[in-house]
Amino acid sequence: MSELNFVKETRRYLHQHPELSMQEFETTTYIENFLKSLEIPYERPITTGIIGYLEGNSNRTIAYRADIDALPIHEENEVPYKSKNDNVMHACGHDGHTTALMLFTKRCKALYDKGELPHNVVFIFQPSEETEAGANQLIKSKVFDQFQIEEIYGVHIMPFEDLGTVAFKNDEITASATEYRFYLNGLSSHVASKEEGKAASEALMHVLSQVSQIQQFHLNGLNRNIVHIGQFNVGEAINTVPQNGYLEGTIRTYDVQDLETVKQQMIKIAQSVELLFDVECRVDFAEGYPPTTNDSTLYENVKSALNTTGVELHELEKPYLFGEDFSFYGQLAPSYFVFFGTKNIEKDFVYGLHTNKLNFDEEVLILVADYYMALLNQGRDK
Repeated sequence: MSELNFVKETRRYLHQHPELSMQEFETTTYIENFLKSLEIPYERPITTGIIGYLEGNSNRTIAYRADIDALPIHEENEVPYKSKNDNVMHACGHDGHTTALMLFTKRCKALYDKGELPHNVVFIFQPSEETEAGANQLIKSKVFDQFQIEEIYGVHIMPFEDLGTVAFKNDEITASATEYRFYLNGLSSHVASKEEGKAASEALMHVLSQVSQIQQFHLNGLNRNIVHIGQFNVGEAINTVPQNGYLEGTIRTYDVQDLETVKQQMIKIAQSVELLFDVECRVDFAEGYPPTTNDSTLYENVKSALNTTGVELHELEKPYLFGEDFSFYGQLAPSYFVFFGTKNIEKDFVYGLHTNKLNFDEEVLILVADYYMALLNQGRDK
């Protein structure tokens, strides 16, 4: 089977059978059977996901990561390989990331069989990138303790970069992702005696107003940040003073100090609600993914490897403002993350990540495997 046929067949099978975070049981079994067919040693350290390993001809170990989970999105693409699972779709390209790593795995095994694999290789098929930090779960499982990993690489498709282009930069390349939630508790009363109540609705309008002004008045205008209001609700009945209110959203920033500023302002907003409206107010934060930070010591090798593949290089000035749990791998070893463009206007491959019409040409996955191979062949300069 040609490599192009392999990536088409594999990616389209995965696309038809998407599974949500920590529910990737069939996907994990599919990858496990693939590794078994190649006689590659592997481990399943947590509920889903799988780690393969091959010994090469040096004492150096390089790891490559793909994420395997999908999203709770109903697919609108009318293609033969449309998702068979209602309201579940590979809308972030993880089917492609997995397929590219599987192709690279095949190549590595072919070299291994000939005694020509230059270094030890760890193949990370990671679950739950979207919701529960599968990267961090794998790290906490201690599965990597047995490997002396020196470098870790990962990729993401990017529908807003042209096919044949790769976007990258040193230091932060994706933002941190932190969720916030305001809980308001007033006092209910009948609308006929509304002065006896403490309206959570009035307090919530204040919170909405103040949160929406954080970016404008409290953050450096030269930095890219997002303070997003995602959902809110208030009240219980048509003829009562609302007692309960709720607001939630997400904060995206690549500057640690900016994140701290946003959190402190939200705490002050919660305190002001109690003073102004006599309504109890609490704000909670759910720490998400830290910024993905590319290690500059890997820059020259990454750039050289990309040039080997013949792609056009796009060195970014600012990070993307979405979260990515590849960020956790920096705890283990120097790591680097790049974005392979998939935009193709002629084929209508123009829809963004996390949309119900994301699609791309599988040829890009061969470029990813070429990039991985170039990194493996050159290694890291000592």
